[in-house]
Amino acid sequence: MLSMNRTIPHMLLHRHHLQPLTSMKQVESAQAFLTKTGLFFTQQPLLAKLIAFASLSPLGCLSHAQSLFEETAMDDPFICGTMIRAYTNSDFPIRGIHVYNRMIITGVGCDHFTYNFALKACARVIKGMRRDDVEVFESGIDCKGGEIHGRVLKLGFDSDLYVRNSLLFVYAQGGSVGLARKVFDEMSERSVSSWNIMISAYDQIGDFKSADGLLRLMPEKNVVSWNTLLGRHVRLGDIEAAKMVFGEMVERDAVSWNSMIAGYVQVRDYGGALELFREMQAAEVEANEVTLISVLGACAEIGELEIGRKIHESLKGKQNRIGGYLGTALVDMYSKCGKLSSAWEVFSGMKMRPVGCWNAMIMGFAVHGHCEEALKLFADMEMQVGEVKPNRITFVGVLIACSHKGLVEEGRRYFSYMIQKYKIMPDIKHYGCMVDLLSRWGLLDEAYQMIKAVPSMANSLLWRTLLGACKVHGNVELAEQCFEQLAKLEPLKDADYVLLSNIYAEAKKWDGVQRLRNEMVCKGVPKSLGFSHVEMK
Repeated sequence: MLSMNRTIPHMLLHRHHLQPLTSMKQVESAQAFLTKTGLFFTQQPLLAKLIAFASLSPLGCLSHAQSLFEETAMDDPFICGTMIRAYTNSDFPIRGIHVYNRMIITGVGCDHFTYNFALKACARVIKGMRRDDVEVFESGIDCKGGEIHGRVLKLGFDSDLYVRNSLLFVYAQGGSVGLARKVFDEMSERSVSSWNIMISAYDQIGDFKSADGLLRLMPEKNVVSWNTLLGRHVRLGDIEAAKMVFGEMVERDAVSWNSMIAGYVQVRDYGGALELFREMQAAEVEANEVTLISVLGACAEIGELEIGRKIHESLKGKQNRIGGYLGTALVDMYSKCGKLSSAWEVFSGMKMRPVGCWNAMIMGFAVHGHCEEALKLFADMEMQVGEVKPNRITFVGVLIACSHKGLVEEGRRYFSYMIQKYKIMPDIKHYGCMVDLLSRWGLLDEAYQMIKAVPSMANSLLWRTLLGACKVHGNVELAEQCFEQLAKLEPLKDADYVLLSNIYAEAKKWDGVQRLRNEMVCKGVPKSLGFSHVEMK
């Protein structure tokens, strides 16, 4: 305490020459002194610097910056702008828009920096919604970009190149490529970024002719330009074309490597993704958060616990605060590798958790049989009012928990609750969970009626689930109906014949067994060879 009292007054007396902060401990010490001495609300320049470090520094803590910000009057343009910028660069860009909205309502002055980051926040929200398969137009967020554009024009900030580029970005992410092109054509000055954003916009809607046309006209290309072409091949799943572009690139940055690693993950070549990650490390290119998210995703899929654990230890060694999508990737990796205690350690240590993080932990508990913990965590999630909202993936985890525990009534209730409370219409995964729940616990007729009630969604997976349950519960008649429905949907597999044959055999219906064997021979249904998978270290 004495050392704090000696240093902080010196900092206050020389507030315009505040020594650079290097840790959150210094921020907390300065905050404590300002509060104790009653200077918290009078030393705005100092407070602004504390908030800037906590929100923007890699060694900072956004949740702490948010707490500091909420203790202020939230009427300082610089501090508000800092928080919008921080949220824009975080996994919670929607909060940046909330800060911007409050500035407009309360009359806090906005400048070109404010509008630049508010537009970027809109673009990042739209990008996140598209990634999570959320309807953008129903949210109204697509209109926010247009509203800000109107203010920019009215106040004369449209001549600022960075604001123009952000307008391009928000229209491109929203799929309004025509408006983006209009902004692009009206620009008296264009940077390399302007060209890259417009080319990427055409790429996203599959208009490769326009994208390539602009690429040829582009006066100066940089690594981002080639990354756009690389990203196109990755999105199309053409990993060979992506490898060709990657191999011909004179200059590569972290984004180039990230795109290729993500490409391997996308085509499920997880070993290739991890091998490329090793090459990236050998090339001394520093992995960033996007890299690690892809690598952890690959580790999760093939159970490479050691690589995932080393990444986690490296992050802790660098004293990086783990949160957002990186924290989610760690939780998912540990959960899929069966290390629920490690997953919970990461989850519990996160101050701000996106919906994907809650989903990963709920799913981890559910899949590994910790059903009560999964449902309790869902209840905790619902209490985070305004912070996070359950989505369709959340309810898949909840229904899996009910299925594994045999909670039939609870499963029915959550299924209806999802529709009525959250307006989430069930998809094939939700119906699959319900069919599994009902089938597993002997309610075969109800499972059958559920599948029949949704013929547009009924697929082979649902009928095979019910067919398997018929074997467990010895229901020959229903098994025959499932078999018939499968035959209408797709060519039957040898496993389908074998399963029904076993059901007949257990019921001592030998004529049925012989009939199926004859049918397999007549139709030339090939038998799949059995195999074992052994991983060599």
